[in-house]
Amino acid sequence: MVHTFQIKDKYIALDVNSGCVHVLDKLTYAIIKELEERQLVPDGSLPDSLRQALSTAFPAKEIEGAYCEVKQLYDQGILFSKDDYEGIAINMKKHSPVKAMCLHVSHDCNLRCKYCFADEGAYHNRRELMSAEVGKAAMDFLIQSSGKRRNLEVDFFGGEPLMNFEVVKEVVAYAREQEKIHDKNFRFTITTNGVLLNDENIAFINKHMSNVVLSLDGTKETNDRVRCRVDGSGSYDSIVPKLQKVAESRNQDNYYVRGTFTKYNLHFADDVLHLADLGFKQTSVEPVVCAETEDYAITKDDLPTIFAEYEKLVEEYLNRKKNGDGFNFFHFMIDLDQGPCVIKRLSGCGAGCEYLAVAPNGDLYPCHQFVGTEDYKMGTIYDGIVRPEIRETFEGCNVYTKPKCKDCFAKFYCSGGCMANACLLNGDINQPHEISCEMQRKRVECSLYAKAVEAEW
Repeated sequence: MVHTFQIKDKYIALDVNSGCVHVLDKLTYAIIKELEERQLVPDGSLPDSLRQALSTAFPAKEIEGAYCEVKQLYDQGILFSKDDYEGIAINMKKHSPVKAMCLHVSHDCNLRCKYCFADEGAYHNRRELMSAEVGKAAMDFLIQSSGKRRNLEVDFFGGEPLMNFEVVKEVVAYAREQEKIHDKNFRFTITTNGVLLNDENIAFINKHMSNVVLSLDGTKETNDRVRCRVDGSGSYDSIVPKLQKVAESRNQDNYYVRGTFTKYNLHFADDVLHLADLGFKQTSVEPVVCAETEDYAITKDDLPTIFAEYEKLVEEYLNRKKNGDGFNFFHFMIDLDQGPCVIKRLSGCGAGCEYLAVAPNGDLYPCHQFVGTEDYKMGTIYDGIVRPEIRETFEGCNVYTKPKCKDCFAKFYCSGGCMANACLLNGDINQPHEISCEMQRKRVECSLYAKAVEAEW
């Protein structure tokens, strides 16, 4: 499978199975595009139908020469390459040990964000905080379930985890004791809206957290329209200085500002650039995913505007990078040299098998977005996984079990998309959210375009 696209003056072909990216002249691009559309491969002489289709725009001799170059790429296995991954997907090892956990230390929040998937922190249930005893038992469960894996990951999540920060500290201390006993290495992350950040907890975070996720949506107008306090007032003015302090105290590394854009701010590139202007070097601004009945929902009609915004953003992203004032934008950070392992590319985040979420009472779910949904309760940290069929369903899910993914050029970059979003909107983890897929495909194109431009510097 080959995907061809053009952005600005760059003609690009992505060979999906090999991962090779080819930056082409207009004629070679046209040949590859015609071959792909006709479902042909260049394994012989130039087809007459192809010659005729191109002859009105290009000289015959040049067509022959360019076709020979395309055939050489095919013979080298880096264009129109065979799919060697479907067999791997079918035979992937099951029952992998657990390596990551999302610990819901707080099912409460001091903000009332309008788009919050977590029911403004309550997760469709009563507001509650995790006890230190449950948190410690979760660490025990993770250690026991991790097999021979040495490196384990724990994300302190909410709601707002800083509302239960004493328990966070107790759990970290306990895990540090246990990692020495069991020869494990814990890597901690915390996600916060920043309201309760202060010098004391920032110092602790910088000492113990490998990564920090800071929630902010962009400009004051954008942020305060949806990220409100309990009394309805905005959060921007008080939060921004605290988030800036965290970013600077971590030397602008090992953190990222995570925002959400909605129908309210379809021109989200301005919000991303505003975050960069505030001094943040690590950003990720994601589209909201929700039912189309919500007034802030993104619909198909919004896609042309969003696509234009991604192209606008990638141009400014490149300009700033070239001028020495660059920033990292999560969706443009594609690694063409190494990237994720094959298993990761095929099956994604590992939700429901390698990655689990723990509710404040110790209940286990496939990931943080499923917490509180009883149909997906897998067991508890005390009893273990008592509904293995849920785990088996998630383990069996990959880009080849999803009809919409199998023939999608972006499948190895998104790994089939978010299973929670698929379930939320389509009722099936094997049925991805199509609008999210459209945006993902555009982000991949913009990312590859950025790589092509940077290669010329």
